[in-house]
Amino acid sequence: MISPLAYIDPEAIIGENNEIAPFVYIDKNVVIGDNNKIMPNTTILSGSRLGNGNEIFPGAVIGAIPQDLKFSGEDSTAEIGDNNRIRENVTINRGTAAKGHTIVGNNNLLMENMHVAHDVMIGNNCIIGNSTKFGGEAIVDDNAIISAEVLTHQFCHIGGFVMIQGGSRFSKDIPPYIIAGRDPIEYAGINIVGLRRHGFSNEAIENIHNAYRFIYQSGLNVSDALERIKNEIPKTPEIEYIINFISGSKRGIIK
Repeated sequence: MISPLAYIDPEAIIGENNEIAPFVYIDKNVVIGDNNKIMPNTTILSGSRLGNGNEIFPGAVIGAIPQDLKFSGEDSTAEIGDNNRIRENVTINRGTAAKGHTIVGNNNLLMENMHVAHDVMIGNNCIIGNSTKFGGEAIVDDNAIISAEVLTHQFCHIGGFVMIQGGSRFSKDIPPYIIAGRDPIEYAGINIVGLRRHGFSNEAIENIHNAYRFIYQSGLNVSDALERIKNEIPKTPEIEYIINFISGSKRGIIK
């Protein structure tokens, strides 16, 4: 299952039942689990860690050094979980001294030509469109859908279960459960279709909707809106997630 035309450094650790195509380059200090399919012209560089059952398509580069000019050669990693599809020409840089690792979780689809910069953290079950770019230390929570050619400023936090319109660009956080779109980017309602597909009850959806009415449609400032949410909406896990996300936002949320 390993082509003689692939280069694998003797120090690399390769698990079982991997399919490694011709012209793959695997560097030293790489660990690869089981049942991965690594297609031609993939480059996996020092510091890369792959779990099990991933598909890596031609031209992908995993573990390249960061493009952050503060990087000075420190040890760091690019960690990929299980059952991800990483399409053509995706680039995933390893971490810097800031966090030490870049992380892509499980069951994600990273579409063609998208970029994951240093110290980014992507959760599980995300779909990320063609040519989308994440700046350093961005965070993407589980079950986010991010369309094509989206530009994310460094340090931004994208909440779970969001839908972000293609071609968007932003430098503030995007809270969970919403649709974000238009130009300039703004709140465009809650992601009702996505929430129903994930089995959220009508009551949970209504609570989420009411919370965002306070935040985006009441005319209140964010702090006062959060107080109204705490006092007037049942404390479900979804509402606590919204409150904690917005309260903890360092960049502020989109309008």
